[in-house]
Amino acid sequence: MFAYDFMVNAFAAAGLVALVAGLAGYLLVLRGQTFAGHALGHVGFTGATGAVLIGVAPLWGLLAVTIAAGVLMGLVGERLAGRDVAVGVVLAAALGIGLLFLHFFTSGANEATSILFGNVLGVDRATVWALAGLTAIALAGFAVIARPLLFATLQPEIAAARGVGLRLVAVLFLAIVALVTAQCVQIVGVLLVFALMVGPAAAAQRLTARLLPGLALAALLAVAEAWGGLVAAYYTDWPTSFWIVAFSTVVFLASARAEGLRRE
Repeated sequence: MFAYDFMVNAFAAAGLVALVAGLAGYLLVLRGQTFAGHALGHVGFTGATGAVLIGVAPLWGLLAVTIAAGVLMGLVGERLAGRDVAVGVVLAAALGIGLLFLHFFTSGANEATSILFGNVLGVDRATVWALAGLTAIALAGFAVIARPLLFATLQPEIAAARGVGLRLVAVLFLAIVALVTAQCVQIVGVLLVFALMVGPAAAAQRLTARLLPGLALAALLAVAEAWGGLVAAYYTDWPTSFWIVAFSTVVFLASARAEGLRRE
């Protein structure tokens, strides 16, 4: 399997992205913002297809639009709460605009499939290095805001009283999540971001209530599911994204069952 360069690139890219996706997803679940990752993926579709239309790599369009959307979501904050219909309409509009962009790009069918469902086997060495750089930036960002972020997440009233800028923390956090979301799209696509980012994190929180072990477990599960998906795809010739989502679902259901048995 590792005799093929495209498989080596795929394993490197999937490992890098899954590592940071597991960490970001755990914090999203902890903050009750799991919908944010899903929403950013949909919005990023417009950026990716717009980039394809003008001849730029989809990754950079994804980055630009998702980070802008993440910052906006952080600034708006609580005003989005309870407005599921409005948010859903905006996300549908974003997908529609993205499809319109592809309509004007005559060879866009393959691009659309890759953006919607991912194409980790098509990642080249240059993209792997780009993902490595983005992963380093995301990890550094989490390290910088980790203490105020956890304080604001677990005890927001006390954090605000101690002078922690809750809105600033929210903006920085969602900007980093947007960066991670753009990376995830390269692996599982816009429509399946939720599985790689939130699935392992939700399973980890069911298996342990401790913060640091939970973060480590979420990252470990995400990497294991991504690499397991690649191995299964290699031997079955089924889509890698399908296998990643399948493993994510099975692990989550198993964690839910384990939690239920522990409570009994």
